Amino acid sequence: MKKLLLLFTFFSLKLTLFAQNTPVVDKEKLFDLYQTQRYAEAAQYLKGIYDNRPDDFKNLSQIGYCFLMAGNHVEAENFYSKAYVLQPKNLSILFSLGSISNKRGNTEKAKKYYGEIVQIDSTNFNVYKLLANLYPLPTDSMKLVYLLKANRINPSEGDVAADLAEVHATHQQYEKAYNVLDIAIKADSDNLILQRAKLPIANQLKRYSEVIASGEKLLKNGADAGVIKDVAKANYYTKKYQKAIDLFKLLEAAAMQNEATLYYTSLCYRALKNYPQAAAYTQKTIDEAISPNTSSYYSLLGLVYEENNQLSLANAAYKKGLQFKVAPALYYRLAVFYDTRLKQGKNALKYYTLYLKSKPNLIADKQEIKFTKDRIAQLNLTD
Repeated sequence: MKKLLLLFTFFSLKLTLFAQNTPVVDKEKLFDLYQTQRYAEAAQYLKGIYDNRPDDFKNLSQIGYCFLMAGNHVEAENFYSKAYVLQPKNLSILFSLGSISNKRGNTEKAKKYYGEIVQIDSTNFNVYKLLANLYPLPTDSMKLVYLLKANRINPSEGDVAADLAEVHATHQQYEKAYNVLDIAIKADSDNLILQRAKLPIANQLKRYSEVIASGEKLLKNGADAGVIKDVAKANYYTKKYQKAIDLFKLLEAAAMQNEATLYYTSLCYRALKNYPQAAAYTQKTIDEAISPNTSSYYSLLGLVYEENNQLSLANAAYKKGLQFKVAPALYYRLAVFYDTRLKQGKNALKYYTLYLKSKPNLIADKQEIKFTKDRIAQLNLTD
């Protein structure tokens, strides 16, 4: 009986000592830190209590969460990784580690963690969506694979539907793209993003009446440039040329025109037999298609040829540049080229004169202007 009493006393003492050593969390303090979103403080508080207990999954994941919410991805990954060792198939931990890896730019590591989720749960919509987002190019085959899997699981989810439609359209599979968007729009008829995404695809499928009807409704919610362009193109293809012109000019007024919109405007004027405007917009199309830096590129090309003693090619490159833009620098380069390389004073004088007439910058080009005036005086004397 005495032995039994001693044994009971021993175990009671051990339990008491264990209870005294067990960390006690001030739940009210922790709740206040969460409520006020002071996650960094919460993480340090929990770390101070639990850091000597590396085998407690719940505590490790809780500290990792606090560090993650505080934006400390290094510490968050550290604690989540410890939790991962204890429970490598925990979906919450795998999602967190995948997200942290992606935010830190390590997409391969993110793919690894998300891939492990797929092995555990092959019907998880979110993981396929996240995996697809790790492939930025719509031409990437794996992006298509994951988007298809996600879309099969939840065909009404708008983000995946829009991304999948874009991939299909990139591969010119417009019917597939249209159907994907159509299903998602039926599930969310007020989703303007999906409706806008559908317009260029419907245009490709020659569903012009649908584009006009849907597009005009969208335009009541704001003058979106993409919608205006698609509706204008649909009007052009249905031979409503003036209506198309009016829409294209809205883009021009907002400085949102591009080579394609100017081209279609020209086609509309041509169809209306307004040839002066057709010619004007064709010229605008050409100007839009040419980079404003093209003349500079030819100037550089001429200089390279000149330095390599390919003088005829240099001469041709400089003059080609002038066809794109009359630039003072090109006139100056040609003048010096004729003056010093070809020793043709008459042509040099011509381009020096054109250089001054082209109004070079009086401050930036001060030395070139002085040199030009001096050379013109000298060349006139020799004549």
